[in-house]
Order: sequence, then C-alpha cells, then structure tokens
Amino acid sequence: MKTISPHEVLKMMDEGEEINIIDVRQPEEVTTGKITIAQNIPLGLLEFRMNELDKNLEYIMVCHSGGRSAQATMFLEDQGYKAVNMNGGMLAWEGPIE
Repeated sequence: MKTISPHEVLKMMDEGEEINIIDVRQPEEVTTGKITIAQNIPLGLLEFRMNELDKNLEYIMVCHSGGRSAQATMFLEDQGYKAVNMNGGMLAWEGPIE
C-alpha cells in the first residue's frame, strides 16, 4: 500500500497540483473540519460509490487517524483503482480546513 505524508499533500496543494482527496470519515466527523478540496465518501459507502471515481486518477485517502483510510486504500487497490493513504489522517494535518 502506498502512503503519503500530510506535509507532502499540503506541498502538492500549495504548488497547485491537481490532486484528488477522499475523506472516508462519517458526515458528523467531517463537520469538525475537512481538507478544503476533499470529497466525503464514508468508508461504509465506498463500495457503493466507487463508480463515481475514475480509475485513471490517483486518490489520496484520509480519515481521522489513518486506519479507515488504509482500509479504503487497500479496498480501492483491490478494485483496480490508484489510491494512497495519508499517514496520520486529520490528526496529523496542519493545512487549511473548512
């Protein structure tokens, strides 16, 4: 499983790179703040909503601490998607949130 640090994600955002972030936390968790460009798809719904994703793009998976996003990353990889887990999740994120 590929991983990426929150610092690397922030650097990519700051440099204007087009990145795709999926926050797999529950909607009530997301209300506490999410990465501004992240799309919320709760882990339990990922199986049913993965058709919304493009297999040609890479997705950075995020959750509270990195556990659920690791599960999501492995699941998507098994389905033929390009996914990478953000280490430490939102606990380690130091960038802007909404």
